[in-house]
Order: sequence, then structure tokens, then C-alpha cells
Amino acid sequence: MARSRKEDVKSKGERQQAILRLVQEHPISRQEVLLDHLSKEGFEVTQATVSRDIRELCLVKAATAEGYRYVSSRNESFNPKTQGRFETIFHESVLGVDYAGHVVLVKCYSGMANAACEVFDALQWKSVVGTLSGDDTFLIVARSERDAKTICSELTRHIG
Repeated sequence: MARSRKEDVKSKGERQQAILRLVQEHPISRQEVLLDHLSKEGFEVTQATVSRDIRELCLVKAATAEGYRYVSSRNESFNPKTQGRFETIFHESVLGVDYAGHVVLVKCYSGMANAACEVFDALQWKSVVGTLSGDDTFLIVARSERDAKTICSELTRHIG
């Protein structure tokens, strides 16, 4: 028996609510992973449907302390303007990133460390205790050596 249009809309709404919940609960960075989670919850959908849902829900990939993941651009804790500013300034300002123990060192062009540090701070990394900026270098104090290594890896991806 064919389903009515009203049932399709309801299942789409339920699926999209599930997607929003899943991306909040899990660090989902690829559509295939989202498809797997949806399948486990009983939703039979195609990659094309998930792609449309992502677009309709205004989900975007954002850099977090744990890596890239889908987030809702409607979420108050994620500001696409801040993310774009971070990408631009970090890409244009930073020469290199390294870490030792709990400390990450970010080497910048002369005079650019304050700007790069400011956009880093705006992302409010949970694993960061604090930062200290100079003229061409800024330091990030992480909660653990493992956090410092993760931050170093993430920031290295953004170097121009």
C-alpha cells in the first residue's frame, strides 16, 4: 500500500530531527557515517536524501578541538562568520605549529600573532586552558599532552 504525502512529510521531519540529534551527540564528519547512524535508528535513506537534509538543515562542517564535524549553523555556539574569519586569518598569518608537553607554539608572520590568537580564542576550544600572544608567536596551554597534539594537528591543516 502506498504511503500518503502526509506520512512522507512526517517521516522526513522525524528523520531531520534525528539528524540534528545525531550530529550533536556524535562527531560526524562524513555523510556515510551519518547514513550508518540513521540506518541503526531504522531510517532507510539514500545518500542523496541525506545530502538534501544536510542542506535544508543548514549543517556545515566546522573545525573543533576533536576535528572536523557537522554542526548546525543555527546553533548559537557555532558562528559561521567567526569560523570563516578563523580560516582566512589563520591561513594568511601562520607559518608553523608545534607542541611540547601541554604547550602548543604557533609561529606567525611578524605582527600577526595577536590576530591569529584572537580568532583561535573565538572558537572556544574546550581543551584549552589559555593563550598568550606576542608579536610573531602565540602559545596555547592545553589541558593535556594529548590535547596539545590534537590541537597541533588541527591547526596544521589551516596553514597556508
